Parts: sequence; C-alpha cells; structure tokens
Amino acid sequence: MQATRLPYILTALITLATVFILLFMGRNFTCPCGWVDLWGTVNTSEGSQQVFDWYTPSHLLHGFIFYAVLWLVARKVDIGWRLAIATLIEAAWEILENTNTVIERYREATISLDYFGDSVLNSVSDIVAMFAGFWLSHVLPVWASFAIVIGFEILTMSIIRDGLALNVIMLLYPLDIIRDWQSSG
Repeated sequence: MQATRLPYILTALITLATVFILLFMGRNFTCPCGWVDLWGTVNTSEGSQQVFDWYTPSHLLHGFIFYAVLWLVARKVDIGWRLAIATLIEAAWEILENTNTVIERYREATISLDYFGDSVLNSVSDIVAMFAGFWLSHVLPVWASFAIVIGFEILTMSIIRDGLALNVIMLLYPLDIIRDWQSSG
C-alpha cells in the first residue's frame, strides 16, 4: 500500500465507523416515514431524515472552514492527512449532533421543534458534503471559496431563516431576537 493512500483509507474508515456508531446509538438508517427522498422538507420530522436537507449547505461550509483552518495551522501536512483530520472532526460532530442531549438542545433553544436527529443516510451525506467543500476549497481561488460561503449563508438565511452562523449562535447562546425572526417566516 502506498503511503499516500493511507489518509484516504483512514478517511473512509472514519466514515464507516461513524455509520456503525450512529446505528449503535439507535439512529435509523433511513427515514422511519417509509420512503427515501433526495431532499427533506424543512420544519418537518422527516426533514433531516432524507439524503439531503436545508442544512446540507452548512456541512459543505464545514469543508471550506476546515480546509482554511488546517491550511493556516498545518499547511505542511499532506492534503490527505488534513482531509482525514477534517473528516474526524465532521464525524465527531455528526455523532454529537445525534445524541439526545444535543437533539433536546436544538428543540429547546431553536425553532427546530420537529428535530429528532438525523438518519444515518443524512449524516453520511453531511460528511460527503464536507468532503465536497474541502475539495472545492482546495481547487478554487480564495475569493471563490469566500463567495460560496457567503452565498450559501445568504441563501439558507433567506429561504429557511437559518444557516451555519445562526445555527451556531442559537445552539450556544440563543437570542430571542433571532428566534422571533426565524419563527415569523
């Protein structure tokens, strides 16, 4: 085995381990609604149970952010190893996000009253979205990466009144002004 393949094999193994951990945690592989759609309907209990949802862009943005941070602090580390590190962080988030504690926090602090966690399929799709963002950040000029991040934040904020920045704010330090704005749409 070539040494350059090792981080990519590790990335795949991290993703596969995430699947098994989520299943062990009792997460459904697919939507318990009985069907699989490409896109979940926002503000419904099946919204985060389908392949993609309105939070998929935030996971794409995770890839941009992880790439940028790892480029700043570990730019001499091979890109494959930086991807493995980014995957480990994203997988850890997917596992944490699907714990009862975080699910209840979302339901208590945000307008996501119908959030019951992600299906395993949706979590894997979120990890793949992170891969896409990481790769795009690697091949695109910095200005294009920045434009995509800002564009997706504006898009999700205008369509579903949420996005990565608002999600983080509302999870860590909920503000009534944001909650009121989100629920008025």
